[in-house]
Parts: sequence; structure tokens; C-alpha cells
Amino acid sequence: MNTILAWAHETLKESDHLTFEVLNPDIGRGSYAGESVIIDDATYVYRSYKAWSDLGELLFCRMLTPKPASEHTIILTYEKLDLSDSFHRSQEKEEKYGTASRFAAIRKNEEPAFLSAYLRALRSVKVGEKKRILNLGINTGDEFDLIRQILSHEEYMNLSLVGIDHSESAISVARERFNEGNATFYVYDINDLASLNLGRFDLIITIGTLQSSTLEFKSLFASLVQEYLSKEGAMILGFPNCRWIGGEMIYGAKAPNYPYSEMSILVKDIYYCKKYLQQKKFRATVTGKDYLFLTGTKIV
Repeated sequence: MNTILAWAHETLKESDHLTFEVLNPDIGRGSYAGESVIIDDATYVYRSYKAWSDLGELLFCRMLTPKPASEHTIILTYEKLDLSDSFHRSQEKEEKYGTASRFAAIRKNEEPAFLSAYLRALRSVKVGEKKRILNLGINTGDEFDLIRQILSHEEYMNLSLVGIDHSESAISVARERFNEGNATFYVYDINDLASLNLGRFDLIITIGTLQSSTLEFKSLFASLVQEYLSKEGAMILGFPNCRWIGGEMIYGAKAPNYPYSEMSILVKDIYYCKKYLQQKKFRATVTGKDYLFLTGTKIV
């Protein structure tokens, strides 16, 4: 694989595609990457579809549908992603995450790696038993929508939902999506929550928001725990460990001044929040992959 990786990097300097022939991963199922598979006196090296998919992600490529080459082999083709096709590169300030932005095309709930981790967090905090839920950075409401999907209609209608975001166009869509009467949405600066007089909540959710450069991370987090969380309240904090490029969720957050994924800031922020919650008598767990979820539940 080291030889393949080096060849791929060199080839992609001059080409937008990679094409090569490999053993069909359906043959030799249960083998580990690198194991030899002998077929008709010929020796092949086994690698799974997951290994080949991971290679594409590392190369910032899209793996196209494999095509049969022979009875035992297939042709793999990788297509280089357009790195400019990403909301991360947007210079828009007011509506970078608005309905006309590239970000609006993203549906995190359709990505298994996100969905599974978020579902685990919701179940961990027993979302159906909560009464008031606050979401900071709600955008068009996908995180509320999943709650609506997993609860019965009666359980869902017993909830009082509050969502806040700075994007006027996104909040407009959220209000249309959640018109049952139990959800309230604000176009507001999260730095100025105090002026809304929101009261306290049984669950606070914020995914991909706290680390925004426009927010005072530590002071905002502390105020959420001290001033907005009920006595038995819980928290779900989602930290992005990925980038969205050309229709793909690519593992690894991009850190300033590094040409590759570097997670020091991410780990530091998660550790700070986890330690803070533990000091306040919360049970804190960290799960997930492309998004890391810190879930805090009160120890009673």
C-alpha cells in the first residue's frame, strides 16, 4: 500500500483521475488488508472496499463505481475532488450558512458517521424525557428533525424547542419546517443570549458552532452550563472533525497553518469542556468520528 499511495500522490499532480486493477474485494472476504489470496496458482494481495474507500478520502478523491476487469479482478477509478467546491472557502459573512450558500446542500443526518453518533448522544441524554431543549446554531433545523423522527408524536409535542442562528434565511426555513406550535426560532447573535431572557433548559445542543471564530468559546460554554442549564439538565456538544468538499464529508478538520489535518485545537477544546463538566458533577463521554460528540449528563 505504501507503493500505491506514493504512486497515487505523484499521478494526481498531473491528472484528475486514477485508474488501476485490483483483486475483487468480494473474493477473500474476511481477510485482512495485505493478506495473500491464492487463486489458480496466482497470488493476489487482498484489500477491502473500505480500505479502497479510505484511500480515496485520503487523496481527496471520489471513488467511482468499480467495473469488472476479469473473473477475479476489478477496475478502480478515483476522481479528484474540486477543493474550491466547499462552503469553508466562502468569504460571505452574513449568510455564509444561509439557504443560498453551498452549506445549505449539506444533510448531515444522511451521513451514517454523523447520524449514528448523534443518535447515540440523543439516546444517552434520554431526549424523550426532556421538556425544554435549546439548540445554538440550529440553521434550518435538521437536528430538531431527527428528534421529531425518533420520538412518538405525543412525546415530541410535549417538548418546547428553541433554536437560535444568525442566518435569517435559514431560520425562515426552520420556522416553516416546524410549525406545530412547540418550536420558537430566533435570528440572533449567540454572544448576546442574555438579552433574550430564555430561562433554563433540560437539554442544550450545539453542533459545529462553539468553535466559531466569532464566539468567545470558554466564556460562552461556562455561561451555558451555569445560567441556562436546569438542575438535572444535559448537554450535547458536536465538534467537527471533517471538511465538506465537492459533495463529500472528508475526515479530518483543517487547522490553521497546517496543510493537513491537525487535531490539537479540537482535542484541547473537547478536553476543556469535558473537564469542566466533570467538575460540575456531570458524566461526560466522547464518541463519534467525523463529528466528535461530547455528551454530558448530570450525576444524581
